[in-house]
Amino acid sequence: MSSQETVAWDDLFEEAHEGLSALIDRLESVVVGQRPLLEKLIVALLAGGHVLVEGVPGLAKTRAVRALARALDLPFRRIQFTPDLLPADLTGTQIYRPATGEFDVRPGPVVTSVLLADEINRAPAKVQSALLEAMQEGQITVGDETIILPETFWVLATQNPIEHEGTYPLPEAQLDRFLMKVLVDYPARDAELAMLDLPSVAETSLAESWPSDEPPLFTPDDVLRFRRLAASVQTAPAIKEYVVDLVRATRDPEAYGLGLAPLIELGASPRATIALIRAARAHALLARRDYVTPHDVKSLARDVLRHRIMISYEADAEGLSVDDVLIRILDHIPVP
Repeated sequence: MSSQETVAWDDLFEEAHEGLSALIDRLESVVVGQRPLLEKLIVALLAGGHVLVEGVPGLAKTRAVRALARALDLPFRRIQFTPDLLPADLTGTQIYRPATGEFDVRPGPVVTSVLLADEINRAPAKVQSALLEAMQEGQITVGDETIILPETFWVLATQNPIEHEGTYPLPEAQLDRFLMKVLVDYPARDAELAMLDLPSVAETSLAESWPSDEPPLFTPDDVLRFRRLAASVQTAPAIKEYVVDLVRATRDPEAYGLGLAPLIELGASPRATIALIRAARAHALLARRDYVTPHDVKSLARDVLRHRIMISYEADAEGLSVDDVLIRILDHIPVP
Protein backbone atom coordinates (compact mmCIF):
# COMPACT_ATOMS: atom_id res chain seq x y z
CA MET A 1 0.00 0.00 0.00
CA SER A 2 1.43 3.37 -1.04
CA SER A 3 1.70 6.32 1.35
CA GLN A 4 -1.22 8.08 -0.38
CA GLU A 5 -3.38 4.97 -0.10
CA THR A 6 -2.43 4.66 3.57
CA VAL A 7 -3.49 8.26 4.26
CA ALA A 8 -6.78 7.73 2.42
CA TRP A 9 -7.42 4.53 4.36
CA ASP A 10 -6.64 6.27 7.67
CA ASP A 11 -9.02 9.12 6.81
CA LEU A 12 -11.81 6.68 5.95
CA PHE A 13 -11.11 4.71 9.12
CA GLU A 14 -11.40 7.87 11.25
CA GLU A 15 -14.56 8.93 9.40
CA ALA A 16 -16.10 5.51 10.01
CA HIS A 17 -15.29 5.55 13.71
CA GLU A 18 -16.68 9.04 14.26
CA GLY A 19 -19.79 8.19 12.29
CA LEU A 20 -20.38 4.90 14.10
CA SER A 21 -19.90 6.54 17.51
CA ALA A 22 -22.45 9.19 16.57
CA LEU A 23 -24.79 6.47 15.31
CA ILE A 24 -24.72 4.60 18.63
CA ASP A 25 -25.27 7.85 20.56
CA ARG A 26 -28.29 8.71 18.44
CA LEU A 27 -29.80 5.25 18.72
CA GLU A 28 -29.35 5.27 22.49
CA SER A 29 -31.34 8.50 22.65
CA VAL A 30 -34.46 6.61 21.53
CA VAL A 31 -33.64 3.02 22.55
CA VAL A 32 -32.59 3.02 26.20
CA GLY A 33 -30.90 0.13 27.98
CA GLN A 34 -30.18 -2.02 24.94
CA ARG A 35 -26.66 -0.98 23.96
CA PRO A 36 -25.46 -4.60 23.42
CA LEU A 37 -28.29 -5.10 20.92
CA LEU A 38 -27.52 -1.83 19.14
CA GLU A 39 -23.82 -2.65 18.87
CA LYS A 40 -24.52 -6.12 17.46
CA LEU A 41 -26.95 -4.70 14.92
CA ILE A 42 -24.25 -2.28 13.76
CA VAL A 43 -21.70 -5.12 13.62
CA ALA A 44 -24.09 -7.09 11.41
CA LEU A 45 -24.65 -4.02 9.24
CA LEU A 46 -20.90 -3.59 8.75
CA ALA A 47 -20.45 -7.29 8.03
CA GLY A 48 -23.36 -7.30 5.59
CA GLY A 49 -25.14 -10.11 7.44
CA HIS A 50 -28.76 -10.71 8.42
CA VAL A 51 -29.76 -10.85 12.09
CA LEU A 52 -32.29 -12.91 14.02
CA VAL A 53 -33.30 -11.16 17.26
CA GLU A 54 -35.00 -13.22 19.94
CA GLY A 55 -36.64 -11.73 22.99
CA VAL A 56 -39.95 -11.38 24.79
CA PRO A 57 -42.33 -8.61 23.67
CA GLY A 58 -41.68 -5.06 24.80
CA LEU A 59 -37.87 -4.99 24.64
CA ALA A 60 -37.68 -2.38 21.82
CA LYS A 61 -36.58 -4.83 19.13
CA THR A 62 -38.77 -3.27 16.44
CA ARG A 63 -38.01 0.23 17.67
CA ALA A 64 -34.26 -0.38 17.42
CA VAL A 65 -34.52 -1.57 13.82
CA ARG A 66 -36.73 1.37 12.80
CA ALA A 67 -34.36 3.83 14.45
CA LEU A 68 -31.33 2.31 12.75
CA ALA A 69 -32.92 2.40 9.30
CA ARG A 70 -33.91 6.03 9.79
CA ALA A 71 -30.44 7.07 10.93
CA LEU A 72 -28.93 5.41 7.84
CA ASP A 73 -31.44 6.92 5.40
CA LEU A 74 -32.24 3.43 4.12
CA PRO A 75 -35.68 2.45 2.80
CA PHE A 76 -37.45 0.45 5.48
CA ARG A 77 -40.34 -2.01 5.31
CA ARG A 78 -41.93 -4.06 8.05
CA ILE A 79 -43.81 -7.31 7.48
CA GLN A 80 -45.87 -8.90 10.22
CA PHE A 81 -45.48 -12.62 9.62
CA THR A 82 -48.68 -14.61 10.20
CA PRO A 83 -49.73 -18.22 9.52
CA ASP A 84 -51.90 -17.15 6.56
CA LEU A 85 -49.14 -15.13 4.86
CA LEU A 86 -48.50 -16.08 1.21
CA PRO A 87 -45.21 -15.85 -0.73
CA ALA A 88 -46.80 -13.21 -2.99
CA ASP A 89 -47.45 -11.05 0.09
CA LEU A 90 -43.69 -10.94 0.48
CA THR A 91 -42.24 -10.96 -3.03
CA GLY A 92 -45.05 -9.35 -5.04
CA THR A 93 -47.38 -10.54 -7.76
CA GLN A 94 -48.18 -10.30 -11.47
CA ILE A 95 -51.07 -8.11 -12.59
CA TYR A 96 -52.77 -8.71 -15.93
CA ARG A 97 -53.25 -5.65 -18.13
CA PRO A 98 -56.16 -6.26 -20.56
CA ALA A 99 -55.14 -3.30 -22.71
CA THR A 100 -51.78 -4.84 -23.56
CA GLY A 101 -52.53 -8.51 -22.92
CA GLU A 102 -49.41 -8.71 -20.76
CA PHE A 103 -48.59 -9.21 -17.11
CA ASP A 104 -46.88 -6.47 -15.12
CA VAL A 105 -44.91 -7.25 -11.99
CA ARG A 106 -45.81 -5.39 -8.81
CA PRO A 107 -42.90 -5.92 -6.38
CA GLY A 108 -43.71 -6.77 -2.78
CA PRO A 109 -42.37 -5.24 0.43
CA VAL A 110 -39.24 -7.41 0.32
CA VAL A 111 -37.85 -5.05 -2.34
CA THR A 112 -36.27 -2.61 0.09
CA SER A 113 -33.00 -2.01 1.91
CA VAL A 114 -33.96 -2.82 5.51
CA LEU A 115 -36.62 -5.48 5.96
CA LEU A 116 -38.02 -6.13 9.42
CA ALA A 117 -39.52 -9.62 9.48
CA ASP A 118 -41.57 -9.40 12.65
CA GLU A 119 -42.30 -12.75 14.35
CA ILE A 120 -40.68 -14.58 11.48
CA ASN A 121 -41.43 -18.02 12.91
CA ARG A 122 -45.18 -17.52 12.40
CA ALA A 123 -44.98 -17.89 8.61
CA PRO A 124 -45.35 -21.26 6.81
CA ALA A 125 -42.65 -23.02 4.80
CA LYS A 126 -43.48 -21.50 1.40
CA VAL A 127 -43.02 -17.98 2.74
CA GLN A 128 -39.76 -18.97 4.43
CA SER A 129 -38.55 -20.39 1.12
CA ALA A 130 -39.27 -17.12 -0.67
CA LEU A 131 -37.42 -15.17 2.02
CA LEU A 132 -34.52 -17.61 1.86
CA GLU A 133 -33.95 -16.80 -1.83
CA ALA A 134 -33.86 -13.09 -1.00
CA MET A 135 -31.44 -13.58 1.90
CA GLN A 136 -29.04 -15.89 0.10
CA GLU A 137 -29.18 -14.76 -3.52
CA GLY A 138 -30.03 -11.09 -3.14
CA GLN A 139 -32.90 -11.50 -5.56
CA ILE A 140 -36.52 -12.62 -5.77
CA THR A 141 -38.52 -14.35 -8.47
CA VAL A 142 -42.03 -13.17 -9.38
CA GLY A 143 -43.52 -15.32 -12.14
CA ASP A 144 -40.89 -15.44 -14.87
CA GLU A 145 -39.14 -12.25 -13.77
CA THR A 146 -36.14 -11.99 -11.48
CA ILE A 147 -35.77 -8.80 -9.44
CA ILE A 148 -32.33 -7.90 -8.07
CA LEU A 149 -32.49 -6.47 -4.57
CA PRO A 150 -30.48 -3.40 -3.46
CA GLU A 151 -26.88 -3.93 -2.38
CA THR A 152 -27.89 -2.72 1.05
CA PHE A 153 -30.65 -5.36 1.41
CA TRP A 154 -30.65 -6.44 5.02
CA VAL A 155 -33.05 -8.66 6.95
CA LEU A 156 -33.62 -8.22 10.66
CA ALA A 157 -36.02 -10.83 11.93
CA THR A 158 -37.59 -11.11 15.36
CA GLN A 159 -39.13 -14.04 17.17
CA ASN A 160 -40.72 -14.64 20.55
CA PRO A 161 -39.01 -17.39 22.59
CA ILE A 162 -41.95 -18.16 24.86
CA GLU A 163 -44.89 -18.45 22.48
CA HIS A 164 -45.16 -21.64 20.43
CA GLU A 165 -48.82 -21.83 19.37
CA GLY A 166 -49.18 -20.99 15.69
CA THR A 167 -45.42 -20.94 15.06
CA TYR A 168 -43.24 -22.89 12.65
CA PRO A 169 -39.64 -23.83 13.45
CA LEU A 170 -37.26 -22.11 11.05
CA PRO A 171 -35.47 -24.63 8.81
CA GLU A 172 -31.77 -25.15 9.48
CA ALA A 173 -30.88 -23.93 5.98
CA GLN A 174 -32.52 -20.60 6.67
CA LEU A 175 -31.07 -20.25 10.16
CA ASP A 176 -27.62 -20.73 8.64
CA ARG A 177 -28.19 -17.63 6.47
CA PHE A 178 -28.42 -15.39 9.52
CA LEU A 179 -25.05 -13.97 10.46
CA MET A 180 -26.07 -13.78 14.12
CA LYS A 181 -28.84 -14.77 16.49
CA VAL A 182 -28.97 -12.13 19.20
CA LEU A 183 -30.76 -12.75 22.49
CA VAL A 184 -32.30 -9.65 24.06
CA ASP A 185 -32.79 -9.49 27.81
CA TYR A 186 -34.60 -7.05 30.08
CA PRO A 187 -32.84 -3.71 30.62
CA ALA A 188 -31.22 -2.77 33.92
CA ARG A 189 -33.29 -0.93 36.54
CA ASP A 190 -31.59 2.44 35.89
CA ALA A 191 -32.22 2.11 32.16
CA GLU A 192 -35.86 1.20 32.71
CA LEU A 193 -36.22 4.23 34.94
CA ALA A 194 -34.65 6.45 32.27
CA MET A 195 -37.23 5.22 29.74
CA LEU A 196 -39.90 7.13 31.62
CA ASP A 197 -38.28 10.40 30.55
CA LEU A 198 -38.39 9.61 26.84
CA PRO A 199 -40.81 11.64 24.71
CA SER A 200 -42.21 8.33 23.47
CA VAL A 201 -43.81 7.73 26.87
CA ALA A 202 -46.29 10.43 25.94
CA GLU A 203 -46.04 10.08 22.15
CA THR A 204 -46.56 6.62 20.71
CA SER A 205 -44.72 6.81 17.40
CA LEU A 206 -40.99 6.83 16.73
CA ALA A 207 -41.43 9.73 14.30
CA GLU A 208 -42.81 11.87 17.12
CA SER A 209 -40.13 10.84 19.61
CA TRP A 210 -37.26 11.45 17.18
CA PRO A 211 -36.37 15.14 16.61
CA SER A 212 -37.45 16.00 13.07
CA ASP A 213 -34.51 18.34 12.53
CA GLU A 214 -31.92 15.58 12.88
CA PRO A 215 -30.80 14.46 9.43
CA PRO A 216 -29.63 10.91 8.67
CA LEU A 217 -26.04 10.24 9.65
CA PHE A 218 -25.12 8.11 6.64
CA THR A 219 -26.13 7.58 3.05
CA PRO A 220 -26.49 4.12 1.49
CA ASP A 221 -23.13 4.69 -0.24
CA ASP A 222 -21.52 5.33 3.15
CA VAL A 223 -22.86 2.01 4.40
CA LEU A 224 -21.27 0.19 1.46
CA ARG A 225 -17.96 2.03 1.96
CA PHE A 226 -17.88 1.11 5.64
CA ARG A 227 -18.61 -2.52 4.75
CA ARG A 228 -15.61 -2.57 2.44
CA LEU A 229 -13.53 -0.98 5.18
CA ALA A 230 -14.64 -3.63 7.69
CA ALA A 231 -13.74 -6.38 5.22
CA SER A 232 -10.20 -4.94 4.98
CA VAL A 233 -9.52 -5.11 8.73
CA GLN A 234 -6.37 -7.17 9.28
CA THR A 235 -6.76 -10.71 10.58
CA ALA A 236 -3.59 -12.49 11.72
CA PRO A 237 -3.08 -16.16 10.77
CA ALA A 238 -3.28 -17.13 14.46
CA ILE A 239 -6.74 -15.51 14.73
CA LYS A 240 -7.91 -17.37 11.63
CA GLU A 241 -6.69 -20.66 13.10
CA TYR A 242 -8.48 -19.84 16.36
CA VAL A 243 -11.77 -19.26 14.53
CA VAL A 244 -11.41 -22.48 12.54
CA ASP A 245 -10.68 -24.46 15.72
CA LEU A 246 -13.72 -23.00 17.49
CA VAL A 247 -16.05 -23.97 14.67
CA ARG A 248 -14.49 -27.37 14.06
CA ALA A 249 -14.75 -28.16 17.77
CA THR A 250 -18.54 -28.01 17.40
CA ARG A 251 -18.35 -30.72 14.72
CA ASP A 252 -15.64 -32.94 16.17
CA PRO A 253 -15.26 -32.17 19.88
CA GLU A 254 -13.33 -35.39 20.56
CA ALA A 255 -10.50 -34.21 18.29
CA TYR A 256 -10.06 -31.22 20.61
CA GLY A 257 -10.18 -33.21 23.82
CA LEU A 258 -13.73 -32.14 24.64
CA GLY A 259 -16.17 -34.64 26.09
CA LEU A 260 -19.07 -32.97 24.32
CA ALA A 261 -19.77 -35.43 21.52
CA PRO A 262 -22.90 -36.89 23.20
CA LEU A 263 -24.27 -33.36 23.66
CA ILE A 264 -23.99 -32.11 20.06
CA GLU A 265 -26.29 -33.50 17.38
CA LEU A 266 -25.11 -31.19 14.60
CA GLY A 267 -22.12 -28.86 14.49
CA ALA A 268 -21.64 -25.57 12.67
CA SER A 269 -20.95 -25.48 8.94
CA PRO A 270 -18.01 -23.74 7.19
CA ARG A 271 -20.39 -20.86 6.57
CA ALA A 272 -20.15 -20.24 10.32
CA THR A 273 -16.36 -19.92 10.05
CA ILE A 274 -16.71 -17.23 7.40
CA ALA A 275 -19.46 -15.50 9.36
CA LEU A 276 -17.41 -15.38 12.55
CA ILE A 277 -14.43 -13.81 10.76
CA ARG A 278 -16.66 -11.21 9.10
CA ALA A 279 -18.35 -10.36 12.37
CA ALA A 280 -15.03 -10.14 14.24
CA ARG A 281 -13.63 -7.71 11.66
CA ALA A 282 -16.72 -5.51 11.96
CA HIS A 283 -16.47 -5.64 15.76
CA ALA A 284 -12.83 -4.53 15.56
CA LEU A 285 -13.78 -1.58 13.35
CA LEU A 286 -16.51 -0.58 15.80
CA ALA A 287 -13.88 -0.73 18.57
CA ARG A 288 -11.63 1.60 16.53
CA ARG A 289 -9.03 -1.01 15.64
CA ASP A 290 -7.73 -2.01 12.22
CA TYR A 291 -6.90 -5.53 13.37
CA VAL A 292 -8.85 -8.40 14.94
CA THR A 293 -8.12 -9.63 18.46
CA PRO A 294 -9.29 -12.81 20.22
CA HIS A 295 -11.66 -10.59 22.21
CA ASP A 296 -13.51 -9.70 19.00
CA VAL A 297 -13.96 -13.39 18.25
CA LYS A 298 -15.04 -14.40 21.75
CA SER A 299 -17.43 -11.44 22.07
CA LEU A 300 -19.47 -12.62 19.09
CA ALA A 301 -18.86 -16.38 18.98
CA ARG A 302 -22.08 -17.34 20.74
CA ASP A 303 -24.18 -14.94 18.65
CA VAL A 304 -22.72 -16.35 15.43
CA LEU A 305 -22.85 -20.02 16.43
CA ARG A 306 -25.87 -20.56 18.71
CA HIS A 307 -28.40 -20.96 15.87
CA ARG A 308 -26.11 -23.18 13.78
CA ILE A 309 -25.68 -25.93 16.36
CA MET A 310 -28.22 -28.58 17.31
CA ILE A 311 -27.83 -30.10 20.76
CA SER A 312 -28.88 -33.66 21.54
CA TYR A 313 -31.64 -35.02 23.73
CA GLU A 314 -28.95 -35.92 26.23
CA ALA A 315 -28.00 -32.25 26.56
CA ASP A 316 -31.67 -31.39 27.06
CA ALA A 317 -31.95 -34.06 29.71
CA GLU A 318 -29.00 -32.52 31.55
CA GLY A 319 -30.62 -29.09 31.37
CA LEU A 320 -27.90 -27.70 29.08
CA SER A 321 -28.50 -25.05 26.43
CA VAL A 322 -26.58 -24.35 23.24
CA ASP A 323 -24.89 -21.44 25.00
CA ASP A 324 -23.74 -23.75 27.81
CA VAL A 325 -22.05 -26.00 25.25
CA LEU A 326 -20.46 -23.04 23.46
CA ILE A 327 -19.12 -21.64 26.73
CA ARG A 328 -17.37 -24.96 27.37
CA ILE A 329 -15.81 -24.83 23.90
CA LEU A 330 -14.71 -21.20 24.32
CA ASP A 331 -13.17 -22.01 27.70
CA HIS A 332 -11.28 -25.02 26.33
CA ILE A 333 -9.86 -23.88 22.97
CA PRO A 334 -6.53 -22.08 23.59
CA VAL A 335 -6.61 -18.35 22.88
CA PRO A 336 -3.74 -17.13 20.67
